[in-house]
Amino acid sequence: MLLGMATVKPRVRPTRDEVRERILDAALEVFAAQGFAGATIDAIGQAAGFTKGAVYSNFGSKDELFLALLDRQFERRSALIATAFDSGGDVANITEELSRSMLDSIHEQHSYHLVFFEYWLRAVRDPQLRESLVTRSRAAADQALRVVESSGADLPSSQLADLARLFVAISTGVAMEEMLQPGSITAANLGHLLAALIDQPSHR
Repeated sequence: MLLGMATVKPRVRPTRDEVRERILDAALEVFAAQGFAGATIDAIGQAAGFTKGAVYSNFGSKDELFLALLDRQFERRSALIATAFDSGGDVANITEELSRSMLDSIHEQHSYHLVFFEYWLRAVRDPQLRESLVTRSRAAADQALRVVESSGADLPSSQLADLARLFVAISTGVAMEEMLQPGSITAANLGHLLAALIDQPSHR
């Protein structure tokens, strides 16, 4: 056995999920910096440390990349909702936690919201893109609904569905305002709004 020789560790190849996450992170960075229209698959691959072919083997187009980013964002939003409802306490406590986490997420994910609003404008002008975005938005509301239902919240199912849709819409509107005027919406004010929605009588 030779002494003094460094042990060479075998190179560990990233898993497919790890590759996808790196590409998505890079796509978000490039989209935010160059705009969706100006971004290229080449630039995204370089930012991720992969070839263009590696990007295409996971995502067929820039639109697929954006929709995957959107799905990931909705999953994170559902996790925030679940955490808020699992925190226990009364409506005030739940909505306070939800409001704070929503605003923190918006402030921490400036790049995502910048890209989202650019893509939203494209979708408004393109019926095919609009349908994809509407489908994703409905799925996000359904996902939020399932999270709230699983929390055991004592609300009629019809009211929960309305609440889920309103939450998706409110979070988008809050993000737009906070991007334009950071700090204009406080967690306390947002909490009061969400509490009023949750506390509304079930016959409405």
